Amino acid sequence: MKKYLITSREHYTDTPAVFRSILQESLKKHLPDFALYRDKQNPHYNTQAEHFLDVCKNFYGLKAFLHQDYLLASKLGANGVHLTSQQFEEIADAKALGLEVIISTHTHDEVLRAQALGADYVTYSPIFTTPNKGEPKGVEDLAAVVDMAQVKIIALGGIIESKHIEAIKESGAFGFASIRYFY
Repeated sequence: MKKYLITSREHYTDTPAVFRSILQESLKKHLPDFALYRDKQNPHYNTQAEHFLDVCKNFYGLKAFLHQDYLLASKLGANGVHLTSQQFEEIADAKALGLEVIISTHTHDEVLRAQALGADYVTYSPIFTTPNKGEPKGVEDLAAVVDMAQVKIIALGGIIESKHIEAIKESGAFGFASIRYFY
């Protein structure tokens, strides 16, 4: 099962040297398959994205994604972009630039829409209870969406313990994504 590390300002900070150090240690400790630079409030997002990609290059096989901005992801040489659930219409544009696309989904219909539009992966959330993300879907619903779709499903939301990962593995999901598990 694939592991997807997501950064967040409250755990990684926006100070470049500290960010690089924390990211390096998290990547070394967990060896994820995917990593996402996500910081919606950093006024220096582009510069920090460069630091993120520079650190990620030190890990063989790691796919590095930027959040929302497929043009920046292409310009800086990221493997792909993670689009929000409000960006379905941008999947084709990102794919046309040669980027892999992950898009956030929260319903079965959104998963099928992402699949039809050519997304490579979807995050499906929230699976478990997580702050400010609404009612959790649960593992049974995750298994149902995995069974009905061909797109690769990455479980997201409230994944902080090994028991969560085991439950996701049993669902047949392609992988899991988390902020807190990797921090």
